[in-house]
Amino acid sequence: AMAVLVVGALLVFVPVRVLAPAWPPRNWAMVECDVGQGDAVVLATAEPGRAVVVDTGPEPGPVDECLHRLAVDRIPLLVLSHLHADHIGGLASVFDGRAVGAIAVGPGRAPEWAWRQVAAEALRQRVPLVELNPGERQAWPGLSLDVLGPRYVPERSAGQQDGTTINNSSVVLRAQTAAGRVLLTGDVELAAQADLLADIGNLKAEVLKVPHHGSRYSLPTFLAAVAPRVAMVSVGAGNTYGHPNKSTMDSLTALGALVTRTDLDGDTAVVGDPAGPAVARRGEPRGPPRR
Repeated sequence: AMAVLVVGALLVFVPVRVLAPAWPPRNWAMVECDVGQGDAVVLATAEPGRAVVVDTGPEPGPVDECLHRLAVDRIPLLVLSHLHADHIGGLASVFDGRAVGAIAVGPGRAPEWAWRQVAAEALRQRVPLVELNPGERQAWPGLSLDVLGPRYVPERSAGQQDGTTINNSSVVLRAQTAAGRVLLTGDVELAAQADLLADIGNLKAEVLKVPHHGSRYSLPTFLAAVAPRVAMVSVGAGNTYGHPNKSTMDSLTALGALVTRTDLDGDTAVVGDPAGPAVARRGEPRGPPRR
């Protein structure tokens, strides 16, 4: 039995390969765009130029540049995990020179100004605005999305919800990609992570989009249940929130994950590989915002 244990131990610590920085890398499955202090994720389909986008960063420009570098011009679905400004600010620029099939949101409608802005943009671009709910599945060649959350949704009428409530109503998706399973968590905090742990038997994923820019509001038990090989933190240089938090980063490293950060690595890709996911970093991070 000893030999079996040793082999098992060796299997656990296979390091994730880090590829040379040709950009974009061949066969990229997912890219975390460097959009500063915010989120924007691109998920490849099997068809070149066609990808699903989740969140759009805090401002127009960066997400457009990221998509342009990836030569993405068709977006069957553009998902907004929740309606905070650092996730919807780049929405209009995603449409520049691209065909978008639909904008998808979760059940949350707060903050109210942001909901009005998203609805107006959908109308202006003449694309449907659809709602994603847990249990639904969307699929394209080479990519599928299972909606895992939100499990907990506050009253619709509560237009004045606090930031934590809005974060916890984030759409949570598990994508099946050419590089394995990717768990996209929006900004879920402790309550929503606990709900996912209670409701979803198996949260495992090869790649984790770390919740809420690596904030301290992450349950170690949640991170351990995902047990990612690669943990991607989307975060802005010089942000005033203390993101990413050292304890969260330490938890991920202790789980054996390769942790990437957009503030240090720039756009970051996960590439499918027979030996498991590999990572490529574009470099040239945006740096702190000019004041």
